[in-house]
Amino acid sequence: MAGHSKWNNIKRKKEKTDAQRAKIFTKMGREIAVVVREGGPNPAENSRLKDVIAKAKANNVPNENIERIIKKASGETGGAAFESNVYEGYGPSGVAVIVETLTDNRNRTAGDMRHYFDKYGGNLGQSGCVSFMFARQGVLLVEQADEDALMEAALEAGAVDFIAEGGVFDIRCEPADFSKVRDALEAAGYAFASAEVEYVPSTYTQLTAEDDIKKMTKLLDMLEDNDDVQAVWHNWEESHAET
Repeated sequence: MAGHSKWNNIKRKKEKTDAQRAKIFTKMGREIAVVVREGGPNPAENSRLKDVIAKAKANNVPNENIERIIKKASGETGGAAFESNVYEGYGPSGVAVIVETLTDNRNRTAGDMRHYFDKYGGNLGQSGCVSFMFARQGVLLVEQADEDALMEAALEAGAVDFIAEGGVFDIRCEPADFSKVRDALEAAGYAFASAEVEYVPSTYTQLTAEDDIKKMTKLLDMLEDNDDVQAVWHNWEESHAET
């Protein structure tokens, strides 16, 4: 179930319009710039930068864009100071939602988050209200590969779980081992549809009412469309939803 739901999320992102893809590029650029300012422009010495570059590539951000952002960020002495915040809340019918943001205006972002949750049948909660229903895991998705060879390579690299469903392979590892596992599989020639440390739900919630499905879809659209939002995690089982 976890793999199926996760794959629906990936397909949803792949079907974005050009304008929405441009917004993803902008968000990835902001994340790269922040980690460059905090840890320097050399991925060999800045492990967070190395991870974000891999995430950007999985989101189809061109190499020249990545290089340009790193060069610009490494030369900046001022610029906007971005703050990282995590918001937690419930969508329609108790769907658990976690939103990661990078913002230069906390009040604006907090107001936006509250507005979205309230408008679409949910409510923004306190820190910790839903995060106990998730575990932090490294998640790497490979679309097409020889299952046995990939499983062997993943387990040798340090993966703790391997889920195969419909030709999609979902590889899980501990967050501390994420870079090691990704680098080993990349060196072995594998490409990723997605590769990042995620909030993985321990249980999933299905929505059956059409109105709830519409509201949840709209809530996710509004969150993902917000420039300050870097990632949205939830436990909605979308396998039966129209996405």
